[in-house]
Order: sequence, then C-alpha cells, then structure tokens
Amino acid sequence: MSAGPAAVPGTDAGADAVVEVVDVSHRYGRLRPVEVLHDVRMTVRRNEFVALVGRSGSGKSTLCHLVAGLGRPSSGQIRVAGEPAGGRPDWARLALLPQRPALVPELSVAQNAFLATRLRDRPDDEDLLVLLGIDALAGRSTGQVSLGEQQRVGIARALAVRPLVAVLDEPTGHQDDDNVDRVLDTLRQAGSRGTALLVATHDPRVLAAADRVVRMRDGRVVDELRP
Repeated sequence: MSAGPAAVPGTDAGADAVVEVVDVSHRYGRLRPVEVLHDVRMTVRRNEFVALVGRSGSGKSTLCHLVAGLGRPSSGQIRVAGEPAGGRPDWARLALLPQRPALVPELSVAQNAFLATRLRDRPDDEDLLVLLGIDALAGRSTGQVSLGEQQRVGIARALAVRPLVAVLDEPTGHQDDDNVDRVLDTLRQAGSRGTALLVATHDPRVLAAADRVVRMRDGRVVDELRP
C-alpha cells in the first residue's frame, strides 16, 4: 500500500458504516483515573479492512475491546450494525480475536476453530483450516501446538461464522513470514465474503494489505492513510 494524503478522521461513512465510534473517551481507575482514549471518532464500512496502528499504549487494544463490547466507554457512543456495542454476544454479528486467543484447552484444534459454528448449528468450513495451514493439526489438543498455531486457531474461530465484523488484536504477532501470508490471505477472503475487519497491528505487511490505516497516538486518532 502506498500512503496517500492524510485524511481528516470522522464518521462520514453513512449507511455503509457497520462500526461507528463517536466521540469516545475512556478512563481506568477511580481514585486516580487514567484516560486512555480521548474523543475518538472512527468508522468501519461494510467489507472494509481497517488497520489501527500506533505505539504500545496508544489505545489500540482498548478501542478494540470497547468495539467488541468488552466494556463500555466512559463517554461517547460505539455502535455495531446500528446497535450499541456490547449486550448479548452474537458471533455472527461481531467476533473477536484478542492478543491471547483464549482457546478451550479441553477441546481439539478443530473443535476450538468451529466452536461458534457448532453452537449455531452451521457446517464447518474445513477450507478455513487449510487456508491457515492448521488442517493437519485438527485432532490435536491446543496444548500440543505452538503459540503461532494457537493464534491461527483463534483466527479461524473468529471468522468461521462469517461475522459482519471481526475485531483482531495483533493477529500476526506470533507468525513467521509464510504464516503472515496465510493470515493475510484468510483476512482477504473474509473481506470478500462480506466481513468488515478492524485490526490492531504493528506489522507493516498488515498495514500494506489494509484498505485504510488509522493512526493513533496517546489515545487519539491523529490521521488516516489510504492507498
């Protein structure tokens, strides 16, 4: 991706917006609150691949967690598909890959990958395991595979039901070059099938694959770069 001119951050996606972050601030603590997000405005459109970039502590992960409904912002609004973020989880609406994939140790690789589809009585997408290079590991327990393989199982789990929105926090953080390519191919395929992607990353290869890059600093969105 060749960086274009900086755009003014905003929420001008209109009816195409599936994620809307409007004037969101967030703080932790009561006695000495620390503000980690400041008046953030951002959108993600249907089928769009948006990458969040910034130094550690810039607020990327916090924003991802709030969009995924793992907490409520101190002020402002976050809407997913027109509804407030949070509430009863629906993996077909929004799926999350945290930095630690939080797999179920009692289940196999395939059982973890297709947990959501089986709960919703949908067929398993075996091609997803092939695309991520973990098909040969399907019957193993997650304790018998590497950290990078566990991360790819988490990616499969997040994308298996073809959610409207997938939020992924550093999805290539434990991948070598070949497997970064696998992950990016999988994300592109998910986008082509209708999933909007919000990805926090430090990886320049992920940034190059994104439709739009939102740069954060000290809890603020400072600019956007487009191809």
